[in-house]
Amino acid sequence: MEASADGSAAAPLWQALAQEMRVARELLEQLAGVLVNDERFVLDYIDQLQAFDLIAQHVDESAALLDRVAGGQSPDDAVGAVRLSVMQDRLRAALD
Repeated sequence: MEASADGSAAAPLWQALAQEMRVARELLEQLAGVLVNDERFVLDYIDQLQAFDLIAQHVDESAALLDRVAGGQSPDDAVGAVRLSVMQDRLRAALD
């Protein structure tokens, strides 16, 4: 695959990577579903279990960002659409 000046040759790869991230999110949610079925485990690790949701949100936002860039949106605009402000701040810093 030869890269073009605008990166459009890589778009299919970015889209495939976004899809792989969504698969990883589904696997994470399945694992979380198994863990929350154990009431004792939930009571012991409620704070740590909230990390599953945060990880899933990060994966979703990353996948959506890849899709936007693959679709031709500028990196600045694509990062601007990230809904997690802490993540958006880190990504903006990477663009500077």
